[in-house]
Amino acid sequence: MTITFFKNTLLLTLLVCFSCGSQTKEKSDNPPQEVLIQVQDENYFGPESIVGAAQVFEYIPTLRDKNVGVVANQTSMVGSQHLVDLLLTKKISVKKVFAPEHGFRGKADAGELVKDGVDTKTGLHITSLHGKNKKPPKQELEGLDIMVFDIQDVGVRFYTYISTMHYVMEACAEANIPLIILDRPNPNGHYIDGPIMEKQHRNFLGMHPVPLVHGMTIGEYAQMVNGEKWLKNGVVCDLQIIKVLNYNHQLPYSLKIRPSPNLPNDVAINLYPSLGLVEGTNLNAGRGTEMQFQIIGSPHLPKNKYVFNYTPKPNFGSKYPKHKSVLCNGLDLRSTPKMNRIDLTWIIEAYNNHKNKNEFFNTKNFTAHAGTSKLQEQIEKGYTFREIRKTWLDGLASYDKMRQPYLLYE
Repeated sequence: MTITFFKNTLLLTLLVCFSCGSQTKEKSDNPPQEVLIQVQDENYFGPESIVGAAQVFEYIPTLRDKNVGVVANQTSMVGSQHLVDLLLTKKISVKKVFAPEHGFRGKADAGELVKDGVDTKTGLHITSLHGKNKKPPKQELEGLDIMVFDIQDVGVRFYTYISTMHYVMEACAEANIPLIILDRPNPNGHYIDGPIMEKQHRNFLGMHPVPLVHGMTIGEYAQMVNGEKWLKNGVVCDLQIIKVLNYNHQLPYSLKIRPSPNLPNDVAINLYPSLGLVEGTNLNAGRGTEMQFQIIGSPHLPKNKYVFNYTPKPNFGSKYPKHKSVLCNGLDLRSTPKMNRIDLTWIIEAYNNHKNKNEFFNTKNFTAHAGTSKLQEQIEKGYTFREIRKTWLDGLASYDKMRQPYLLYE
């Protein structure tokens, strides 16, 4: 570790301690071991950056004497303490917790229905926002004066936390409940890329006309949702953003906690925009291993061209991985340099080498992830990645112009 890392960690620790005042020492609420990831970059919060949740002096006064709802998961940490536990130690009246995809503690598979329940530590009722109700039900908001949203995003359109945020904003706007968003850096916030979501393909994996990599923090994105009137009937959410201090989009940002079960490290998070589309194909993206979104493979790829192989098996990240217990031939991408744009060459080459091209795409799922049916058509027609990317450029330019008024950081 370097002096910079110690300096950043100390700064955050001092800030939290100062903000909490002279509290008695509480037992550390460390997340389960399986959701921890190795810090691979010394700039965990960026050089001297402080996430919104750590700036308790900015939002605790607003929450005093109010009934509070919190949208949170395992990433909602302030140092070693969960946000919900921090609020309770500060005598904030937290009445309800709302959990997104993967649940409050982050253990559910991607797409797995998350049920309502009770948090065993606090006794608080947890309402799932990834089951029959993706939008907070009106009755669940009754009696609440304000809502707090604190979830770590990774800046990819089909990563469903921004869709959850959309529905939370909409529900709050309709119920006249203010919403505070505690902002966090975007580890893929240094670029924008990919096809624009088309209206006819709108779904929970993509609700807005934005590119696959949107290049915004969750607070910036919320401002855009409001400003572009994307909520139902054009309602506008009463929004307050607690900004990240000393942050810009080019700062490296390394996550200490898995944002979801199958993003175990920085490499996976950086490759996710490129390899997430694999979910809509016959390829396994490393689910059923501890190399999720760092490898791809299939039993239908030829051994002589794909010498790397592995066998997916059920694990913490995936109960039912694609090609379970079957040897997959593929690519090991763990040594890929940091990505500054999407790369589809791996998927295109796999399609070209697949033994049965008619079975390569799950068309509905691939289109849901891509946000357009054109991408599958382009790959099937033999377009090169350079040719495909040229078709994105006009949309990316228009989007970049649209997002500018909503940016909070350089």
